[in-house]
Amino acid sequence: MADPARHRRTGGVGLRRTGRLRELLGAGVTDSFGMALGWTVLVLLAVSRGGLAEAALYNAAMLLGVVLSAPVTGYLSRRFSGRRLLRGSAGIEMVLRVAALAGLIAGVPSWLIATTVVAMHIAAWVGFAAMRAEVAAVDAHPRSMTRYALAIAAVEAAGTGLGALLPVGPEGYPTGGVLIAIYLLYAGSLLPTILSARRARLLPSVPATTTARPRGRVAASPRLLLAGGAIMLMASGPTLLAVPLTTELHGRHWVAGAAVAFSLGCLLATVAVEVIGRMQLPAILRWSLWGVGMLVGWITAPYHAISVIIAQFFAGLSQTAFEGDMDALVAKKAPPGSVTTALAYSASTRALGGSIAVRLLPVLVLSQGIDKAVSAAALILGVSSLVLWALTSMPWVSSLVQSSFTRAASLTR
Repeated sequence: MADPARHRRTGGVGLRRTGRLRELLGAGVTDSFGMALGWTVLVLLAVSRGGLAEAALYNAAMLLGVVLSAPVTGYLSRRFSGRRLLRGSAGIEMVLRVAALAGLIAGVPSWLIATTVVAMHIAAWVGFAAMRAEVAAVDAHPRSMTRYALAIAAVEAAGTGLGALLPVGPEGYPTGGVLIAIYLLYAGSLLPTILSARRARLLPSVPATTTARPRGRVAASPRLLLAGGAIMLMASGPTLLAVPLTTELHGRHWVAGAAVAFSLGCLLATVAVEVIGRMQLPAILRWSLWGVGMLVGWITAPYHAISVIIAQFFAGLSQTAFEGDMDALVAKKAPPGSVTTALAYSASTRALGGSIAVRLLPVLVLSQGIDKAVSAAALILGVSSLVLWALTSMPWVSSLVQSSFTRAASLTR
């Protein structure tokens, strides 16, 4: 992260810390609401045309874009300031949002829509990493990072709910003035991000006269990234596919309720992070518990519509807490000048796990069989949590395991 004094010498933000945080939060919330609204319309149209499989394709394309955004962000953040990153990524994403939705309505082949979705989310997550790095530059405390994550997640749930309630025509999508309003909001919600970029703090991590990348430094801990990706692989599938799953299990009219429940869960994430943080648990153990929370409600989802509401409430709380917890730790451990890249890789590995999950889930089980897959994943995460807790909280267990491995190794010689 660049030196704050350097920021002041180069023009700085011009706003007090609290004001800058509010500005970033307002821009992020506006962008996320428009994104969620338009994306929900796109996914529901995909469900009406190709079922869960086509919706899963676009969700996987979205997450693939997030994965690919990490190296792109690393490259760009070393060469461009936060101001140029935010403006450039928002401008490109604005065009691609309209192109993806218009292409799907026009009947463009699904592979081309998926390709557009990948490019759109590369741009989106380059900008999102830059926004989170700006938040960390002002206040990198876990509470601030989690508050930012929960605000984004909560407003996305509101956008999802509104998108599900919009009236649709015979072709499965809104028409007339409603469709025009969707286009305007979907693209125009990025304007506050472009305006907030005027006061961006971050500078390129490599001076303009330097082209070589610093050697011997890793932006983010591979161990943390691997653990975060694994949690998402095991736990995020049902939540990421909540819109098509809810539609197929209980009907489109339950999507809005599930989105509201997710939003309410998000609002408790900051409190949950603080409570769990006071327990001084290791990061991997905390994340395993968040993973169990993301899954547990989906066990009974096929049988009762209210179970989907409960599942999304716990998923909103747990996923938001997990993302804020992980981002805060990754930002804290990132080398100076590498926070933007580290946060991009943090989101990227989570997205990679989620992308695999949303592609595997429709292949392995039908909607009505989601309870079995969720039960197995929750069991694995639950057992892993207990093992990690025993190894970290009971020294005699750790010593016993080490001595057993030592004895086994000596016997094999």
